[in-house]
Parts: sequence; C-alpha cells; structure tokens
Amino acid sequence: MRLSDLQNKSVVNLIDGKNIGSIIDVNIDDTGKTLGLIVEKHRFLISYFSSSKEISIKWDQIEKIGEDVILVKVVY
Repeated sequence: MRLSDLQNKSVVNLIDGKNIGSIIDVNIDDTGKTLGLIVEKHRFLISYFSSSKEISIKWDQIEKIGEDVILVKVVY
C-alpha cells in the first residue's frame, strides 16, 4: 500500500465515532519501521486552546485499515 492510498481514506475514531481528519504524512524511524500517521484535524476538532492542526496517531492505535476508512482508538 502506498502513502497516496492512505491519504484517500478518512480517519475515524472508534471511541466517539468522529471523523478525525485526513492523513498528511507517515512517521518512520531510522530503520524504516512505520511508527504512526500524522493526521490533519478537521476544523471542528481544532480547539481554541490548542494551536496544533495535526495529530499523531501511533501505529498500535490503528484498529483496522479498510477500503474507505481507517479506524483508530484515540483519546484526545
């Protein structure tokens, strides 16, 4: 699977059912192991208290990569 294939999928949190956002990058260590995904948050998830417009999702938080969606378990 290519990064471009992942970028076309919505990232949905299984905890609250909300669409978190879209994948903009992949976090990889020095050995080439995938550590997680960088997701650009949708506007409704961006808080006035947080200036960050992206969220890092660890690889072990990913529950399922489907045809149209990536299901994750993330607590904000």
